[in-house]
Amino acid sequence: MIEIIKRMEKVAMKGSGADFYRLGFALFFLVAVLTYSFMSTGALPNNVFLAIAALFGAYMAMNIGANDVANNVGPAVGSKALTMGGAIVIAAIFEGAGALIAGGDVVKTIKKGIIDISAFGGNVDPFIWAMMAALLAAALWLNFATMMKAPVSTTHSIVGGVMGAGIAAAGFSIVAWGTMGMIAASWVISPLLGGIIAATFLFAIKKTIVYKEDKVAAAVKWVPLFVAIMSWAFVTYLTLKGLKKIWPSIVDVLVFLPEAEKPSFMVAAIFGLIVAAGVFVLVKSTVSKKSGSIENSRDGVNLLFTVPLIFAAALLSFAHGANDVANAIGPLAAINDAVVSGGISAKAGIPLWVMAVGALGIALGLALYGPKLIKTVGSEITELDQMRAFSVAMAAAITVIIASQLGLPVSSTHIAIGGIFGVGFLREYLESTSVKDDIAIEKKLLEDEKRLLQAFNEELKTLEAKENKSKEDYERIVGLYHMIDEEKDKVKEAKKQLKSTEKVKYVKRDAVKKIIAAWVITVPAAAILSAAIFFMIRGVVL
Repeated sequence: MIEIIKRMEKVAMKGSGADFYRLGFALFFLVAVLTYSFMSTGALPNNVFLAIAALFGAYMAMNIGANDVANNVGPAVGSKALTMGGAIVIAAIFEGAGALIAGGDVVKTIKKGIIDISAFGGNVDPFIWAMMAALLAAALWLNFATMMKAPVSTTHSIVGGVMGAGIAAAGFSIVAWGTMGMIAASWVISPLLGGIIAATFLFAIKKTIVYKEDKVAAAVKWVPLFVAIMSWAFVTYLTLKGLKKIWPSIVDVLVFLPEAEKPSFMVAAIFGLIVAAGVFVLVKSTVSKKSGSIENSRDGVNLLFTVPLIFAAALLSFAHGANDVANAIGPLAAINDAVVSGGISAKAGIPLWVMAVGALGIALGLALYGPKLIKTVGSEITELDQMRAFSVAMAAAITVIIASQLGLPVSSTHIAIGGIFGVGFLREYLESTSVKDDIAIEKKLLEDEKRLLQAFNEELKTLEAKENKSKEDYERIVGLYHMIDEEKDKVKEAKKQLKSTEKVKYVKRDAVKKIIAAWVITVPAAAILSAAIFFMIRGVVL
């Protein structure tokens, strides 16, 4: 017992030591950002507010890394295409690169027109307090969601924060309720689109490869096409979402491109097709050469999707860094602009140091606290292999392309999780026939056992009612008692087995309920928290 207690203490100390180091690194980063911001803006009025806002922005960035980035690499880790360490390194590098290289140079500080800034009447102080409250509230909500192992939308968190602070500052009339309605609709649209597209691709892979007798020959024919489609989707997605900032520079180099502020869908799609054609030829050659060494089984074919999955994780991370990170730190850019210019503008440039806070904070948050959510996304919703994870990655890219062309607001988090739900529910549907057969067989066995038990009981009752029992009768009665006891155990076991078979599910319902609940309450929770923080800031200042 003493030895067991010592081992428990050792494990606890080891865990607390790791937590201490994580907290230490996080606090060092926060203090460094606070110090830099304060020292570099000493000549400006309200520089204290800017320094505190930078602290909140750094905290927000770390929480994005801990929660939101899991959606990009979780499926690859869950399918064992990437190790946890490899996923963290890839995501940290590409998230940071996306934020710094292709992050928007101009961002709408009031996220997608959530509130009307004219309601502030040009009064800078309440505007700064509202943006600070929005940042802190969104970060706190993300932190709580990460602790609860619930992947939620960073965008929706900041939207809720801005809305709540705006209402606290200027009343309900400040909110653009039409925009909020579209965002609420995305709670349904995003996961449904992601789930349908992921399930469609997985079903196509199964029909063209997995269900074939010669899986290797089918893989040589179809894997290059699937990977080429993925390449088209990602290049199109990255061109549309990740290259907006540097597009004018690209147009200057590639003079045959039409003059435009940002790439059109047609140009992005053509870029994607060119890359996809090259990828198809390359993958076709590679798979054909390896065909002799590929095992003619599902596991053998699965390995062919490993490398595409690694690329998908990297590209998703880059696109996320380019698109979502700039938006998430928009309130910090708004505060910086208000402090520097002394006024309020609908758009504000994001200085390099603000982008650096976002990029470094995300990388650090991912490295320190990301594994918890990566495990949740990768393995705690449904079991993923490379084919299923590949289908989820495809869904993430294609859904964003479709939604952007239709003007629908969608969340990358909801798309990815919806894709995981989709492949899990498809497994349940496809295997429901075999499960029904198993249930029918087990029900028949249970009925047979029950009939046998009833026959033993009736025979026992008849023998016990007999007046002149022979020695054989007594021996049979004793034997019947033993057989009845054994048969009761068999009936009990058959019931247990039947119940277990009927409960077989490939998507964990508790995880589904928890995640959907977190999605639904993200905006109102962040809004309420933000309003409370705004009143606290105003109370302290005034």
